[in-house]
Amino acid sequence: MINNIWIYGFGSSMLDGHNYSYFPPDVVFYVHGRPIEAHRVILSARSPYFKKKFETVWKDRREVRFSRDKLSYPALYSLLHFFYSDRLEVAVDDMEDLVRICKVCHCEALRRVIEKELNHQKFTEYKALREVDSSQRRFILQGSSLPEEDRLPGALHHILQLSFTNTSLKQGFDDIANDLVASVGRLQIREHADDLADITVRVDGRAFRCHQVVLASRSEYFKTRISRMDDFLEVNNDLAGHHALPCLEEHDLSHEAFEKMIEYMYTDGLKDVEPEQAEELFDAASRYLLFPLKRAVADALLSHLEMASPSELCHWLLLADMYGVLKIREYCLDAMACNFETFADTREFRAMLLTLPPPSGDSSLRTTAPSAPGAGGNNNQGNILDDLREKWLEIEAAELGERDESAFLFDKRLEMLMQIAEQEQEQEQEQEQEMSHSFD
Repeated sequence: MINNIWIYGFGSSMLDGHNYSYFPPDVVFYVHGRPIEAHRVILSARSPYFKKKFETVWKDRREVRFSRDKLSYPALYSLLHFFYSDRLEVAVDDMEDLVRICKVCHCEALRRVIEKELNHQKFTEYKALREVDSSQRRFILQGSSLPEEDRLPGALHHILQLSFTNTSLKQGFDDIANDLVASVGRLQIREHADDLADITVRVDGRAFRCHQVVLASRSEYFKTRISRMDDFLEVNNDLAGHHALPCLEEHDLSHEAFEKMIEYMYTDGLKDVEPEQAEELFDAASRYLLFPLKRAVADALLSHLEMASPSELCHWLLLADMYGVLKIREYCLDAMACNFETFADTREFRAMLLTLPPPSGDSSLRTTAPSAPGAGGNNNQGNILDDLREKWLEIEAAELGERDESAFLFDKRLEMLMQIAEQEQEQEQEQEQEMSHSFD
């Protein structure tokens, strides 16, 4: 579930006035004179009713005023809050009003759940043989109890697929600009695209159609850039005309990695990640302040790590340690501790030892708690060899009294492996020198 998206786009602080420290809304609803601020793309993704309205009668409107006396402000507020947070909290007294609103908005799965709860409430009151005071009672529902297609990530995934369909993935940015001038038909298609995109992001020569509220809510980096749009507006408006979307350009990132990054930003998950993409995605997570993306990439990679060779796991350990990806780091350390002699026989493991700080010899300095393979672990990373020794001791030194002796033997084994690695390194250097001389 995307837990933080509604914080910037929807909250009770908006009801008493305009406070644009969050990402500003693009539509305001008035119910009995009271405002509810929102974003078209979120409401369109969650409700066919809102989608149709924004495509037709509400297309160019920034304010929508409801005149129906029977429309309940608390019920509508609860529904829109659910659209953003996948969490419904509504007063029991407002549930019947909410059922009617869900019916209008075509939120059938949610409507059925609320109706079932209402019937339960009425049966409870009947069994009690007395009136039950519901004024303070509230009904709370988590989106995880609904089908996947009726939850926020599923709804945004559908919007993302529309954006990808409408994105010109086979054209460079200059080609797009030329087509805007040469083809009125293409311009009209872009203008009436059903993805409600309000920004493009140019990456690796491709222009991606995106939504400002999603980018800004998920990444402080994009929130800052979008809030300073005038400074970073890179579309030639004289060339493209008023129909063109504002554009941000990102450098040093492949379009494949950007696709995966925004897949995570929209859906809070990743379906498939190629191992070759992992390092670029870890780097992107750091650059774009999307630190949970590292965990999503790690989850997607675990099945690959189960089939990885010892030499590959050495690579993944160093990479995970550098980017602070604890799940992969712990997995690799567990595998090395459980199969230490197998790793010790590999040239890559011995070479890796030369690149690491030596073990401290003091277990009190250890900062990463032992954990099961693939577990999250502690956020504070310690010395890799200290942690490897500790995991090995858990396996080999069953008796507490044997730990010091076993730790001493482990450190001696590491010293011997490092000496072998130094010799192998010297041999490689001599071979390189001989080859260079032969070419001279």
